[in-house]
Amino acid sequence: MVTDSAAPTVPFLPPQSARDTSAAVAGRVAMVARLEESGELGPGPVREALLALPRQILMPQAYVRRSTPDEMPSRWDLLDWSRPGDRNELLERLHSGDSVAIQHGGEPVLGRAAEPRRGGVMTAMSSTMGLTASLLQQLDLRPGQRVLDVGTGAGVTAAVECFVCGDAGVVTLDIDPHVTAAARDRLYALGFRPAAVTGDGTAGWADEGAYDRIFVSFAVRRVPKALVAQLTPGGLALMTLGTSSPSWPGLAVIRRLPDRTVEAELRAVEFGHRAGAGFDRLFLSARFRATIAAADGWTQRSRLAPPADTARGMWLALDHLHPGLVRHFGAEDLTIGAPECRSWMRVNEAGYRRWDVTTCGPRDIWAEIQDVAGRWRAAGEPDVYRLHFDTDGIQRATSLNGALTWQLPPVPGETGDSR
Repeated sequence: MVTDSAAPTVPFLPPQSARDTSAAVAGRVAMVARLEESGELGPGPVREALLALPRQILMPQAYVRRSTPDEMPSRWDLLDWSRPGDRNELLERLHSGDSVAIQHGGEPVLGRAAEPRRGGVMTAMSSTMGLTASLLQQLDLRPGQRVLDVGTGAGVTAAVECFVCGDAGVVTLDIDPHVTAAARDRLYALGFRPAAVTGDGTAGWADEGAYDRIFVSFAVRRVPKALVAQLTPGGLALMTLGTSSPSWPGLAVIRRLPDRTVEAELRAVEFGHRAGAGFDRLFLSARFRATIAAADGWTQRSRLAPPADTARGMWLALDHLHPGLVRHFGAEDLTIGAPECRSWMRVNEAGYRRWDVTTCGPRDIWAEIQDVAGRWRAAGEPDVYRLHFDTDGIQRATSLNGALTWQLPPVPGETGDSR
């Protein structure tokens, strides 16, 4: 880990043109109004922070994709606030509510030229505002709390935490020193001086002691025991818990009680954070999607209905009990593929309480779904599972009645009691 939390020797200050403008204020007001209308944001300090914090200072540059989603190599333009011709599009991007790409291929973020990029991958993002606002509200931030912000990104969550709690108790941690440096300077420009440090987020930052709140803005396979250990009594931690599939995330909610014991649960949710560093992510390529759409597999007529999209607790259990599946949400019918073995399944309604199920490949995905759906119903159709941290390092998710359970995958080298 790199301890690099000091303020810059020559503090970064945005040019006068990057300070708040009437157009930026209007963009924030409109963004907050949309979040309120969707139910993702309510009254309180998070709302006040989002209204007050100028996003163009945290993200004076942002990427916009110029190629179609399946076009390779991808083409990106880097919008730059210092160029007057970019400002309207940049403000629209920053306040759209969508995720915002801020780093390409691990590049330095400060001092880069605003030139087009081709190919490669985006390596740092600011998450969608609906997800960010909802989770920050669940974090129940209050003045004076000590907060560990894991996965700094553009510094949006750190800025909200500083606004609500005071910057003296905020530590923001990222694995990329370029991301850390940029966020530090831009938070400093807003008047905030949290500890901005570089290191492995799953190890936390024990140098600053225990935390009242821990917020992780990338998906993890299991709850890192170091983060649990750094929760103070009465503390709360939130993080997306997922697999290699992006389709069915869970939200891990961990509380350390006043007697220092730990209670945790896994909630099935519609949206979660992207996978963190070193996390292999499955996807359905354009070619595979076209194959599924055009190919004829073995078709059977079924009286069993496919589980509803809202049965998120079932889909979450499927993702863990039968890993490697990815949902094609853009398809008209329920379509799921297994990229590693090229198996797939397509289900379409064929009449009253009749469905045609077409499958192909070595995996019978329809049978896997019906197996888990039956076990999920027997468990009481839960959307929330208990998380257990065993003394031998095993982590388990279990329905309240114990009828449905699975182990979370181990992390090499991590053993011992998570409590």
